[in-house]
Amino acid sequence: MTDRKVMKVLRGETVFPPPIWMMRQAGRYLPEYREVRKNAGTFLDLCYSPDLAVEVTLQPIRRFGFDAAILFSDILVVPHALGRDLRFEEGRGPLMTPIDKDGIFWLESAGAADRLEPVYETVRLLRQQLPAETTLLGFCGAPWTVATYMIAGHGTPDQAPARLFAYREPEAFRKLLNELSDVSAEYLIRQINAGADAVQIFDSWSGVLDEACFEEFCIAPVEKIVRKVRAVHPNVPIIGFPKGAGALYTNYRQRTGVTALGLDWTVPLSMASSLQGDGAVQGNLDPLRVVAGGKAIDAGVDAILESLGHGPLIFNLGHGITPDAPVSHVEQMINRVRLTHR
Repeated sequence: MTDRKVMKVLRGETVFPPPIWMMRQAGRYLPEYREVRKNAGTFLDLCYSPDLAVEVTLQPIRRFGFDAAILFSDILVVPHALGRDLRFEEGRGPLMTPIDKDGIFWLESAGAADRLEPVYETVRLLRQQLPAETTLLGFCGAPWTVATYMIAGHGTPDQAPARLFAYREPEAFRKLLNELSDVSAEYLIRQINAGADAVQIFDSWSGVLDEACFEEFCIAPVEKIVRKVRAVHPNVPIIGFPKGAGALYTNYRQRTGVTALGLDWTVPLSMASSLQGDGAVQGNLDPLRVVAGGKAIDAGVDAILESLGHGPLIFNLGHGITPDAPVSHVEQMINRVRLTHR
């Protein structure tokens, strides 16, 4: 393998300046993405068209030279492969028919991973076309986060529909999490087979749960995914991103077996430094600092590098970049990271 900085950090090495990429780096803040999106048909058409998905994945690499490219897709392609309807509406995001107890027992699990073949083709093409030094990341949504959308049918502020469902129908909810864990593990394995160097598991809604539910709904399913992936690919790094986990970040790496921790922007840097003692961390600039620009970027970048730059760090945002972030501010952030000297 060529000298890929992100992979070095995931192996526990310290690289300074740290490698950098951004969650949602291929997206609506880029004019070239908006042009492709305009002509692609639906958002799902874009996700399932390998040539177009490759193009938008490569756009931020060409423009900024990020150290990693993350596959362009969506976490909800997994329930779509399980036979659930899915569409995306401008201004509303993903929409699905809410699943009920009976629906969980009728999920089309057999062959679900096969139905995601266009995604694997995208990965294969990306590995051929990316610069040799660029790490290729695959990903999936964590079962809890994916389940919240399946149950509510859309995003909600606190995921109350999924929490209530889990309390009222615990057996059915466990079955849903198990189905999602199995399909997601196979999905990641096939992305790795196709050429992904490492993978990330996004648990974007882990922060709404109490401690007992976090253990059952977040820790256990992710641990199952990690165990299944490692049985086939024991040396491929896995990044876990339990957004909003707060104090529950503390033992997340140990309990799930993930290689590295993605940190949201609310994680104090003193805590992040402690977590870094157990291995690589990734993050955790507030995405709104990139929108604000100027001193907000410089101060945020400097604080992270001061606290975490002496250990294994992948510089990233604490969540996805927002559509209103100016391209010039992204350039400012990258320059601040790469031109900083100890």
